[in-house]
This record gives sequence, structure tokens and C-alpha cells, in this order.
Amino acid sequence: MRIRTALELGALIRDARRGRGLDQGSLAREVGVSRQWIVAIEKGKPRAPIGLVLRTLNALRISLDVEISRPGGKKGREKKDADMIDYVLRDLGSKKR
Repeated sequence: MRIRTALELGALIRDARRGRGLDQGSLAREVGVSRQWIVAIEKGKPRAPIGLVLRTLNALRISLDVEISRPGGKKGREKKDADMIDYVLRDLGSKKR
């Protein structure tokens, strides 16, 4: 499934929550947020803290798969996973200098 907007992410969270038979209050307790926060994220709150969004996805057993767009509009994985990890580590190391 491709998620491009906060509204689409909210719909995914709502559908997954309902699919697990959880009400908003139960999911909120599991994530450690208020029920109102769950209501807002399901409505597509555009400025939700990423850490809370990731905890919510984790609670619903939703995993992310990132697709990287390359110049020229080509999509796909630029590098194998091990190469990508090396790339990120090298990039972090160069920023510390």
C-alpha cells in the first residue's frame, strides 16, 4: 500500500485498529497517548510527532517499507540493505567532523 498523505496514513491506522478489534481508547492506552490523539491521527493530523506515529504503527503491527525515488523519476531501491546501512553510517560519520 502506498501512503502519500497524512489523511491516507490516518485511514490506514483506523482500518488496522478496527481490524484488530480495538476501540480508540484501547489503542491509545497501548500507545501511551490520549484517545483524542488517536482521533486526530485517524483524521489525518498533518503535524503528528513521528515517534508517536511509529509507536502507533508498531502497536498495530504495521511495518514500513521505504521506496527511494532516483533522479529522472525512476523508483526502487538504490542499494542493497547492507550497502545502504554502510552509506548511512558513512554519512553520519562525515557530519560529525
